[in-house]
Amino acid sequence: MAEPDNSERQCTITTPQSQSFQPASLPKPVPTVHHVPHPPHTPHVAALPTCPGRGKIAKLLNPEEMTSQDYYFDSYAHFGIHEEMLKDEVRTLTYRNAMYHNKHMFKDKIVLDVGSGTGILSMFAANAGARHVYGIECSSISEYSEKIIKSNHLHNGWENVYGFDMTCIRNVAMREPLVDVVDPKQVVTNSCLVKEVDIYTVKPEDLSFTTAFCLQIQRNDYVHAMVTYFNIEFTKCHKKTGFSTAPDAASTHWKQTVFYLEDYLTVRKGEEILGSIAVKPNDKNVRDLEFTLELDFKGQLCDAAISHDYKMR
Repeated sequence: MAEPDNSERQCTITTPQSQSFQPASLPKPVPTVHHVPHPPHTPHVAALPTCPGRGKIAKLLNPEEMTSQDYYFDSYAHFGIHEEMLKDEVRTLTYRNAMYHNKHMFKDKIVLDVGSGTGILSMFAANAGARHVYGIECSSISEYSEKIIKSNHLHNGWENVYGFDMTCIRNVAMREPLVDVVDPKQVVTNSCLVKEVDIYTVKPEDLSFTTAFCLQIQRNDYVHAMVTYFNIEFTKCHKKTGFSTAPDAASTHWKQTVFYLEDYLTVRKGEEILGSIAVKPNDKNVRDLEFTLELDFKGQLCDAAISHDYKMR
């Protein structure tokens, strides 16, 4: 069966923000037997003061500008949540196959995708032959789903997510450190102390700092990211007690924090990665942290000078 022409398929991302939101009347699907093309359609985008089901949001914010309070009411704006769902191949491929293997159910139909997220299911529906797809998403991720849909010429992963171009979200997603469990077998260097904090004496200004480090490569491999973790010691106890959140320690709910690099480093055993990490609380919300990671690597197989900013909420 031939794929429907992109020029006859449209996706619209709508951001409802009010309990009283009334959707505009939808255009009727064209009967399959006539194959009459639709006239150009003007997307309807609602911009109202509140959002049902996600709490009250005064205005739509760029995900990069949101504070912890905004994320409390808009948790689905986190890129990590959508990355996890997109990587769930059982879920995503099952939805895709259900549409692609039953195109007769979608041809020339009007589809409503409630909670459309990055728009992946909306695009599946469009490729399955839907005449028009309405994606409704009240999280701020809708800003990027619109760009993704336009990148795939469906208006009117980044680079390849189930066949769709999601490049526009990649750079922003890279700025958000990933909290996840790291397999200790993936660690290719030693560890370096970045900051030691004494809870009895620490001051607010001590939490903004820059630390230099030197990591020694322990085997020939590739470096895709930097990993941070913390150790806790109860030093005032009669019996010294504590724990570690390192990759090779027992797992905790804190997991580890992964800072992905734009490009990987090809390293050999015995080489060194010189670098520094700067940490400071966000000016707007002290619960958010901003990082600047700088790396200087001169190896046998590659050289790299890297400076990358991250923001953790």
